[in-house]
Amino acid sequence: MEAGLLEKTGKSLADWITIVKKEDLEKHGQMVSFLKSAHGMTHGYANFVVHKVRESDAGAHDAGELIDAQYLGKGSLRLIYDELMKHIPAFGEDVEVAPKKSSVSLRRKRQFCLIQPSTKTRVDLGLKFTNRPIEGRLEASGPFGAMCTHRVQLTEIHQIDDELIQLIREAYNEAG
Repeated sequence: MEAGLLEKTGKSLADWITIVKKEDLEKHGQMVSFLKSAHGMTHGYANFVVHKVRESDAGAHDAGELIDAQYLGKGSLRLIYDELMKHIPAFGEDVEVAPKKSSVSLRRKRQFCLIQPSTKTRVDLGLKFTNRPIEGRLEASGPFGAMCTHRVQLTEIHQIDDELIQLIREAYNEAG
């Protein structure tokens, strides 16, 4: 994105960061709107620049440190995360693992899965499907809103079974 930003706008990422910081805006949305309206930037590039300004992108922090911080004091939940990560990257070389401060996003051409330790006793697994009913293990997306269409609540490692891995694989397939 950074190379494309320079090519499309004629300004480097450092230039754009300086421009945004001079505006004294606090909220992510305000910064994105400013770049789009005042500078004609596309949403994708504006969002990219704002994440860099706010240091809220996965690249701003060490991925391992982000994940460790998510599971601090939640040791048994880390086992759930680790078990999921034994399976998901094996779906294909195009699986992108993007840790954030409170969750890990898994993407292909678009996000298909989100892993978030939501409480001290539960990991929420968000899945994104094009057209799948809410049934069985698949609940409404809950706290994920539009980022995911469904949620599976995990409290024990044994809940990661063949059926769940297949659901994740189907979300992965739809994201391609």
